[in-house]
Amino acid sequence: MNLKVLLPYGIFAEETGVSRIVAETRAGAFGLLPHRLDCVAALVPGILIYETAADGERFVAVDEGVLVKAGAQVLVSVRRAQAGADLKQLRHQVEQEFLTLDAQEQNLRSVMAKLESGFVRRFASLNHDR
Repeated sequence: MNLKVLLPYGIFAEETGVSRIVAETRAGAFGLLPHRLDCVAALVPGILIYETAADGERFVAVDEGVLVKAGAQVLVSVRRAQAGADLKQLRHQVEQEFLTLDAQEQNLRSVMAKLESGFVRRFASLNHDR
């Protein structure tokens, strides 16, 4: 199989000769072998595992996204990804990066909500003054 891990701004990883892939969904982990039927799956944040004859087992921490298998092509589209050879080290990296980004996203959402509510109040007062 050929595997591509896509991010919003480019290709994170591209591998050929992949013999198996393990991904995580809300229903649990599932495996893909080369002759499995085509499928689409919504991924949850977790570890994507794939294996090649040349490199052995590889690990990629992924954020939520989508996996599409069509023939020998497997596309994984996620917002964030990080590769690592050691699961313990990868877990630590992911906790640091993903949790920091989640806190930043929460702050941004809070600011946007305040801006939107202020806009709505001002707009309502304009209509009320007429």
